[in-house]
Amino acid sequence: MGENKKKRYGMVIDLRRCVGCMSCQVTCKVENNVPFDDFRARVNIAERGTYPDVKRFFLPTLCNHCEEPPCVEVCPVGASYKREDGVVLVHEDRCIGCGYCIEACPYNARYLDPNLHVAQKCTFCVERIDNGLPPACVHNCMGKARIFGDLNDPESEVSKLLNSVPTEVLKPEMGTHPNVFYIMADFNGAVKKEG
Repeated sequence: MGENKKKRYGMVIDLRRCVGCMSCQVTCKVENNVPFDDFRARVNIAERGTYPDVKRFFLPTLCNHCEEPPCVEVCPVGASYKREDGVVLVHEDRCIGCGYCIEACPYNARYLDPNLHVAQKCTFCVERIDNGLPPACVHNCMGKARIFGDLNDPESEVSKLLNSVPTEVLKPEMGTHPNVFYIMADFNGAVKKEG
């Protein structure tokens, strides 16, 4: 039965395993030729508590490849779009660089490429996933904190995690229904504060 379902890609980020090495951030920049001052993936750092009982937490963020992507809705030329497998992308040849999608994204996950003058964002490394490879950030995560796969496949690691461990999404109140999920560990709300 699951074989007939269309693929729907998503990611789980296990904050219990993230060590803040920034490998995902660096790998993404190299893989996608991201300009120096811009990011498709980033690791935010949050500190909680008071000295000497201060804890540091890491929050990797990227495009959430939403089920209801506001960036797609506001694009006046149809450059932002969502594939059947849930991956949200930008047609660079159509993009006019107006920035509406950048403003509409509640996750601060888009930027205007200063060289191409078009909107850019995480693509889940679509050229890799189309060839059966995981996104570069997943492949190079030293803590194995990033798990990627088909959310519609009950046998995929990502689906098994979602069915067995409590997860949260960033900014659920926005109604975008993100396909990036977080295993919170003892984060206790810092994700929502940072996101």
